[in-house]
Amino acid sequence: MSNSLKLSLAASAILAMAAGAVTVPAAAADGAKEKCYGVSLKGKNDCAAGPGTSCAGTSTVDYQGNAWKHVPAGSCKKMGGTLAAHAGNAKPVAKKKG
Repeated sequence: MSNSLKLSLAASAILAMAAGAVTVPAAAADGAKEKCYGVSLKGKNDCAAGPGTSCAGTSTVDYQGNAWKHVPAGSCKKMGGTLAAHAGNAKPVAKKKG
């Protein structure tokens, strides 16, 4: 086996290992987010905007209680949202620190 072939194979192996180390498993990425209901603006929801809607971008009013947005885990309640669908569309009130 020639030196250039060995070098080429070694470089390919290193690149393959590096690519595998950089990829984030889907489960880990999903775990970093939570569904937050009642915080999205009209037409800006990620999904689930109630009966008669297809999915993302279909909420009909601001802060629609049955429409959710993906937010960083642990931040939903802090911004005044809920982790479950609810009736109404009252503007969320952020919780004060402290």
